[in-house]
Amino acid sequence: MGWAGIVVLGLAIGCAGWFFHPLRRASGPVGMALAIAIAAALAGAALAKAAGRATGLFYDGELLEWPVCTAVAFVFVAVSVALCARR
Repeated sequence: MGWAGIVVLGLAIGCAGWFFHPLRRASGPVGMALAIAIAAALAGAALAKAAGRATGLFYDGELLEWPVCTAVAFVFVAVSVALCARR
């Protein structure tokens, strides 16, 4: 998975994570909250990929890269939507 895969994964996780989060209705305007969720997913997936490559946990295209990047992106989305709902 290259950086294009990270972008597609971030977009998919951002949209799905925002849609299925229980606090999405309280997180403010739909467009702004969705954009924050997508940005958080992109940042989480990119950070996980960079950290995994820097530590030698996985290299580009390995099987462990997908679940790690997905899990970190979901955590970033969950935290960002919950913080938007607290405002």
